[in-house]
Amino acid sequence: MSSPQRYIAHLDLDSFFVSVEVLNNPSLKGKAIIVGGSKDRGVVSTCSYEARAYGVHSAMPMKKAMELCPHAVLVQGTRGEYSRYSRWVTDIIAAKAPLFEKASIDEFFIDLTGMDKYFDPYKWTIALREEIIEKTQLPISFGLATNKMIAKIATDMAKPNGYLFVQPGYEQAFLAPLPVSKFSGVGEQTNKSLKAMGLHLIGDILKFTPLELEKKLGKWGFELYKKAQGINVSEVHNYHEAKSISTENTFHENTSDNTFLLKELVRMTEKIAFELRQDEKLCGCIAVKIRYPNFDTTSKQTTIQYTFSDDELIPAAIKLFNELYKKGMPIRLLGVRLTELTSHALQGSLFDNPQKKKDLYKAIDDVKNKYGRGALQKARTVKKNE
Repeated sequence: MSSPQRYIAHLDLDSFFVSVEVLNNPSLKGKAIIVGGSKDRGVVSTCSYEARAYGVHSAMPMKKAMELCPHAVLVQGTRGEYSRYSRWVTDIIAAKAPLFEKASIDEFFIDLTGMDKYFDPYKWTIALREEIIEKTQLPISFGLATNKMIAKIATDMAKPNGYLFVQPGYEQAFLAPLPVSKFSGVGEQTNKSLKAMGLHLIGDILKFTPLELEKKLGKWGFELYKKAQGINVSEVHNYHEAKSISTENTFHENTSDNTFLLKELVRMTEKIAFELRQDEKLCGCIAVKIRYPNFDTTSKQTTIQYTFSDDELIPAAIKLFNELYKKGMPIRLLGVRLTELTSHALQGSLFDNPQKKKDLYKAIDDVKNKYGRGALQKARTVKKNE
């Protein structure tokens, strides 16, 4: 019995942050817009197509972006709105899709394998896109193909606000005329190396044998050959599988010491934030749980902008604790949980320099991995010597 035909859809909200800003302020429509931090030390989070025409792109220093496009409108970013719209689109997809993966705050994969027995996957995805646009007013593009790699490239080719179906059997023909830089992992330096070998287009790769490519490029050469053939076996990972990261502590003695409880809350939040970053995830919701000596258990949660940062999660946890805790009552158990997990995306937080902050947390986490999680702690959680 043959395997069912694979159909994978990739949906990507076009210039997501910009689109949300335009919805909230229609006067921005049609203008060169840059979303990011301050002019002096920020970086571009995203920009409109009008700004891209001047060479502006994501992760570019803001100073450089404003030199290229001095008439651009600089928007700091409506942080909570991005999370709200992302959840809205997620809910629409979750209500329709048999299996989907939320790859980032504005990007989704849907596995429609075997569904062609019941409906046309292409027409179904068009209808889903139209529903998202109708309900949210956000522009969204999609690519449909037999695997994740080609679906994502197809989406890129369909932008802005379009769609493209690479039919089964046409994978190589679709890829052949595209530049090798269309493959993920082919950065500026790698692209130069491939061009030096005469590999300008994806179709050029198949002029070499896998062995020849492996000799020139190592193991990556064989992977590149498979990609050029349109082969990719990556699975769509069910969004609901990674439900939460949590920790809780049952105290040896019930305590109402507010200073101790807050220290413990900060320590636990730090712990699961570290785990979040190790899993390369962002979270969109945090909850605090309290259990009293009579086993009466209560919890409270709040949605937040997608983040991986201690300095955003800890204040949210403290606020929940203060709203939840019956002051003066001893506590038996304290817990913290992070939910609404999605894959790591630099754009998840709009601080002045997201790359700098990401690098800072990576340095901190590297120390924790090397010397233990207690090697670096918030001052509030460090016990003073008696």
